[in-house]
Amino acid sequence: MNAPALAAHPPPLPKGTIKSFGPLGPKYAVDALKNRTPDGDWVIGVTLVETGEETDYLYSQMKADPEAA
Repeated sequence: MNAPALAAHPPPLPKGTIKSFGPLGPKYAVDALKNRTPDGDWVIGVTLVETGEETDYLYSQMKADPEAA
């Protein structure tokens, strides 16, 4: 999904869902919607499951990631 196609209003966020960065990447938990980027995407907060580290991630990338097994 490209960023300009995202809605101007906050998109639904699957808070608490465990996903992975791509099919083989580390697992992360979806936490919170933060803000809209200038190009129309959204910044979300995620927490890495293994380390507890909190970081920002793009909504469009989260939507492309698979749910963790």
